[in-house]
Amino acid sequence: MSASLSPRPGIPSVDAPTSRSLTVGVIGVGRVGAVLAAAFAAAGHRVVAAAGGSAASQARMALLLADVPRQPATSVARAATDLLLVAVPDDALTGVVAGLAEAGALRPGQVVAHTSGAHGLAVLAPVVGAGASPLALHPAMTFTGTPDDLTRLPGTSYGLTAPAQLRPFATRLVADLNGVPEWVAEVDRPLYHAALVHGANHLITLVNEAADRLRDAGVTQPERVLTPLLGAALDNALRLGDDALTGPIARGDIGTVERHLTQLTATAPESVGPYLALARRTADRVIAAGRLQPMDAQPLLGVLSGWDREVAA
Repeated sequence: MSASLSPRPGIPSVDAPTSRSLTVGVIGVGRVGAVLAAAFAAAGHRVVAAAGGSAASQARMALLLADVPRQPATSVARAATDLLLVAVPDDALTGVVAGLAEAGALRPGQVVAHTSGAHGLAVLAPVVGAGASPLALHPAMTFTGTPDDLTRLPGTSYGLTAPAQLRPFATRLVADLNGVPEWVAEVDRPLYHAALVHGANHLITLVNEAADRLRDAGVTQPERVLTPLLGAALDNALRLGDDALTGPIARGDIGTVERHLTQLTATAPESVGPYLALARRTADRVIAAGRLQPMDAQPLLGVLSGWDREVAA
């Protein structure tokens, strides 16, 4: 926040932080940064500067932030008197924040928010040293860096970690984005992020694996087969949990599983390892849910272990 709205340096006003237009800057106009900056602009805030040097970043700015000037990161930080959004890759975040602090580009009363799911507030220690306030603001959404993303943001959850006095401000920022706040403890940020990566990024890998194997089986439009099936599976999983599990693992159909593995070995050996890992984890969950008795599951687990040893060999 600007100094006039802050009761003490580094502690933003929580009474009316978003009742007026905030002055916002964004460092990193990748897929996330460009879209969130555009969303803040659509909510009525003033995005005054952005930093991003790659050709892809410039193209996104032209598409989503056409009226926003491109400036060096330190200039963006100085211009963003209320909210500085740092949307750089996880491994670059420490260096970027430290560089801004060392350059004297941060100021008391300013909120510096990063969009990393894996990091919390510790990475923003230099921000606190400069008198600004730290905020972890991670959208639990996958981005393409196009205007289509703006239609997906309403209802999105945001993993938030913030000092107690900044929580009302963070909550109102998320409300401006039509999102849902989810408070994540500092120590739990890596686990929170691992869950999202496992559920979203690995899902894309899994879906593309399934599509590739359907093509191997002669299906020319795998998306036509998978769209209704995977849509129903996802809906059932979110509503029913492990009760949604069906298929040969849940039934203990050893013969079917062995035929799968034999065919995969012949056609796509690179898929055998992932199939085994997911089959074993599925078996564990089916047993834990009481859907398959441990005694009945032993032959199936034996087959999976045998194939594991063969793959390892």
